Amino acid sequence: MGRARFWMVCAAALAASLLLQLAVDGGVLPDLLNPYYLHLLTVIGMNIILVASLNLLNGYLGEFALGHAGFMAVGAYTAALLATKVLPPAADLPPVVGPFCVLVVTLGGAMAAAALVGWLVGLLTFKTVGDYLAIITLGFNMIIVNAIQNLDFVGGPRGFTGIPKNTTFFAVAVCAVLTLAILRNLIQSSFGRVWVSIRENAIAAELMGVAVNRAKNMAFTVAAAFAGLAGGLWAQNQQFITPRSFDYIKTTEILVMLYLGGMASLSGSILGVVAYTVLMEVLRNLLSAFAPQLAEWRMLISPLILILIMLTRRYGLMGNREWSWLRPGRSA
Repeated sequence: MGRARFWMVCAAALAASLLLQLAVDGGVLPDLLNPYYLHLLTVIGMNIILVASLNLLNGYLGEFALGHAGFMAVGAYTAALLATKVLPPAADLPPVVGPFCVLVVTLGGAMAAAALVGWLVGLLTFKTVGDYLAIITLGFNMIIVNAIQNLDFVGGPRGFTGIPKNTTFFAVAVCAVLTLAILRNLIQSSFGRVWVSIRENAIAAELMGVAVNRAKNMAFTVAAAFAGLAGGLWAQNQQFITPRSFDYIKTTEILVMLYLGGMASLSGSILGVVAYTVLMEVLRNLLSAFAPQLAEWRMLISPLILILIMLTRRYGLMGNREWSWLRPGRSA
């Protein structure tokens, strides 16, 4: 029953997303469904992919990784290169099928590149644990950002421009639903039970025959692949990316959304993303009403939220809990 309920909710979400996309494209109810709100929902969808994938590492595996924005950068620049320098423009291909193929190839390439980099980084980082792992992954993020700044063929510090807009809100919604479905099934599978056992007691898991480093690297690779997916969507939605889009500020945003929603909870990932994204937009509008230059001061709220969560509610809004439709049924 739990599995059927999950897929019913996913189908309803996709149907609503498609109707929203068609309504805005067709000019129906422009005041209620204008492009601004659709863009906000699109950002929420991409952030859900990012936060849910990081939850796999920080929540279910129990490690503290700080390099997720780096994997997002790898995916974003890979998708941008494929869309602009390798693949033909979607407009030159057959309608419907052509743009779909371009999107699939760019996102697949973004996931593959990020997964490869994640696997290589995982080989090195999982020789350490705890604070050392956090430092190494943060260093990796800084290396990626600084390397991109010195590569002229991707725009360097000026940024990568001219990226075609191959994504839509509905495409992002489909990717977000698929991400949640895949991660949910992984977490409830034997792989997920292995990751949770490592989180609870790595020594006991190893004594029971678990290849701890191999299992950790598998989780790291999967999380990196979905971060690359979010990056590929981001690049083709924004049509302009810079190395600064993936620096420590982005890492802080992802962590705030993760810990606000709660660790080891896909429901928490969704709730944290929605709450944080809406809050930031409300603050932007409120501060801009007084003075436009105050809008960026809302970013001071991010670290403050993180501090308050750690002091008052360390497990977040939904830590270690799931909504009923995300929990496995007896048959699952």
